[in-house]
Amino acid sequence: MTDRWETVERTIAYGCEGFDIVSEDVRLPGGERAAFDYLSESESVVVLPFTDDVEVVVIEEWRHAVKRRNRAIPAGSVEPGEDRDRAARRELREETGYAAGTLEHMTTVEPANGFSDAVFHYFVARDCTDTTRQDLDTDETIEVETATFESLLARVRDDDFRDGRTAFALVYYALFVGPTPDGILPGGEQ
Repeated sequence: MTDRWETVERTIAYGCEGFDIVSEDVRLPGGERAAFDYLSESESVVVLPFTDDVEVVVIEEWRHAVKRRNRAIPAGSVEPGEDRDRAARRELREETGYAAGTLEHMTTVEPANGFSDAVFHYFVARDCTDTTRQDLDTDETIEVETATFESLLARVRDDDFRDGRTAFALVYYALFVGPTPDGILPGGEQ
């Protein structure tokens, strides 16, 4: 017996710029039929941008769904025909005005695959320099500043950082990419 669901019919229940709500009529492994709705969006990039070994470029912007300003790192959609590396460099430049010296893919995750087909590609950008003005979308009002990696990680540790994409990037970097704020590389090496 397989555990795969078969899509019998698929419709877009609601669509807007950025995402769709998809409704599917599915046949379950036991033969029963059920309805399944999910959020569908294009792949995204999330960039952890360092200006040096300590300072990280961070943004603050209004997030209407939670009705507050949000501190985060740059992120955005991969545009049609664009590869994820180019999208990461573009999003960093557009949202912050910074350009990456080097860019390295860290990991790819499906952050909520129980109700969304979202895919996030995480990058670390190093030697970022402030080279240009922001090129924001009409619905973006983004303030840019820097903060130490250690202070951002401490806010995650202290349950004082609500942005999930950023919290994941900080912890992933600390655990697997490093070096950590105390200079220890992943695996315990100094």
